[in-house]
Amino acid sequence: MDQGNTAFLLLAAALVLLMTPGLAFFYGGLVKAKSVISMMMMSFGAIGLIGVLWVIYGYAIAFPTIEGTASLPWLFDPANILLNAATDDAVVTGPAGAYPTLAFVAFQATFAIITVALISGAIADRAKFGSWMIFAGIWATVVYFPVASWVFNFGLGADEAGNGIFSYGGWITNGLEDVLGVGAIDFAGGTAVHINAGAAALALALVLGRRVGFAKGAHTPHNPPFVLLGAGLLWFGWFGFNAGSELAADGYASLAFINTIVAPAAALLAWIIVEKIKDGKSTSVGAASGAVAGLVAITPACASLTPGWAIVLGILAGVICALAVELKFKLGFDDSLDVVGIHLVGGLVGTLFLGFFATGTGLLESGSFAQLGAQAIAAGAVLVYSFVLAFVIGFIIEKTIGFRVKNEDEVAGVDLVVHGEEGYVLDAK
Repeated sequence: MDQGNTAFLLLAAALVLLMTPGLAFFYGGLVKAKSVISMMMMSFGAIGLIGVLWVIYGYAIAFPTIEGTASLPWLFDPANILLNAATDDAVVTGPAGAYPTLAFVAFQATFAIITVALISGAIADRAKFGSWMIFAGIWATVVYFPVASWVFNFGLGADEAGNGIFSYGGWITNGLEDVLGVGAIDFAGGTAVHINAGAAALALALVLGRRVGFAKGAHTPHNPPFVLLGAGLLWFGWFGFNAGSELAADGYASLAFINTIVAPAAALLAWIIVEKIKDGKSTSVGAASGAVAGLVAITPACASLTPGWAIVLGILAGVICALAVELKFKLGFDDSLDVVGIHLVGGLVGTLFLGFFATGTGLLESGSFAQLGAQAIAAGAVLVYSFVLAFVIGFIIEKTIGFRVKNEDEVAGVDLVVHGEEGYVLDAK
């Protein structure tokens, strides 16, 4: 066991877990003051629910494994119910070094949590907490856990003597490589996390419908400092998200780290420039949103681009996402906090960008469209799968127990109605 890599992976897991409270602040500042508790609780609810489900059966679905040299041909490993096999295994020999199995389990648990939490921004100000929790549990089970296997289950191996564990390789990585000669590149979750969550967010926005009084400028962020705080925590945690996905403290982790600085920095600048040109002012919320858009775009690409191309990607993401968030007003769907415009669109930009500029395999260097094809197939498959199932799950919940609060409760503010609390209480005593 490499104790350095183990410490690195555990630290990265802690950083990624911090991202979900950061997201709670980011989203909480964007909603109206009477909905801030509801918004933040959806993120914290995801921590509680998905953290438990991951240990009970989520890891068994996402990373089916057996000892020795064979691979499981199915997407469920009964030996890892309650992490029994993972607890017994001393180490997993990964692509960059040895570390305890449970360190990898913990790291991937934080990915599952943040992915589910991201969806909640599309239904801000109007969702029942209990219905959200039911949706989160079902969606994680039938969408996130299998998709994580498609993308992240890249085939952790064993040594020649058969020590360690083999994982069944995901079709997005190993499967496409067998067909196209190259597998899709998704280093840290452009498809599994951002496209996945963004597609589900679009589906839920359509199921729940538009907020009362939905119109451009009708719903303004109540606390921009919260938004900036949340963006800062997200950016900080994202170093664990991206660099940690190398599973070792090495050169690729260093490349991912520097690209996680420069791409969102470029996207931040691009977003506020677009704002200045369009609206005459550069806003703090725009700066925070631009940084997050750049972080989303660089996620799948952070270890496959030179820093120069990372800057280009950041600029593209900042410009495209700044324009994409306006689509909801033109198309008439109410994605409250721009999960679609930032995470779905940003994830698509970063994923497809690799088809052109990935080091070694992109069109620019290889002259082949194979990598672009792999990226497009991966992005499209995850988008369609997540959207369809999220729509069905959300629709059933809405038509049975109800997903949306009453209009009068929405206008009054959902915090008191749903949670019996207020975010800001002025006590004159």
